[in-house]
Amino acid sequence: MTSKKAMLIDISLCVGCNACQAGCKEENGLPPQEEKYLSLTAYTALDKYNDLYVRRMCQHCDVPTCVSVCPVGALTKSSTGPVSYDGEKCIGCRYCLQACPFHVPKYEWSSTKPSIRKCKFCPSRIASGRQTACAEACPTGATKFGDRDELLAEAARRITAEPGKYVPRIYGEQDVGGTSMLYLSPVPFEQLGFDSRLGKAPMPMLTMSALSKVPNVLSVGGVLLAGVWWITNRRAEVQAYESSLKNGNDPEREDDE
Repeated sequence: MTSKKAMLIDISLCVGCNACQAGCKEENGLPPQEEKYLSLTAYTALDKYNDLYVRRMCQHCDVPTCVSVCPVGALTKSSTGPVSYDGEKCIGCRYCLQACPFHVPKYEWSSTKPSIRKCKFCPSRIASGRQTACAEACPTGATKFGDRDELLAEAARRITAEPGKYVPRIYGEQDVGGTSMLYLSPVPFEQLGFDSRLGKAPMPMLTMSALSKVPNVLSVGGVLLAGVWWITNRRAEVQAYESSLKNGNDPEREDDE
């Protein structure tokens, strides 16, 4: 059975050296200059909050919203972890950009044959039993690659061993159904730009739940609209009848004659 891979990112160990971005750029043939934000040429980047650095990249969700909204299957989720993208299938609808809860994919707006760009999670390296390029390049151990279950156990051990060092939470363990990027932090994640309002339910499940109610909403709405139409129409008929009586006419007697 193929194990699901992940990365454990310990924010307390990151020194902001940017070796992870450099390794990623070299692996993917991207321009080598340092970049502070995710872009078409930066699949990972470092945000700084006071003295702490936070890596941003595709989270490779266990149940990816981007995959669920793609109408042509350009995005797929591998059993080993990576969410992969096939530019040959992409039709440029950009639904994935709108759906991603982490606002990760970047779009080639200026290209005549545009694609999206994001972290690939080094699928060829994973397939050959190697670490991801960013994890291999990290000099402090802030990024650790391995089996997801083992990394979760490792994260829990660190929290138990040094409760004063970490907040008692592993971001990505259950958020939006779980992700392949797991984070440990010495301060609440909300202080580092993480969105804690996303909840634990996978986004596609929420979408399906909402859509499953559409037929019922339409049915009830149709009945209500029909009722409103009948009441309005009946009121008009009554008003016309009363007006006829005031004018000395009786529509019912005229019909009998």
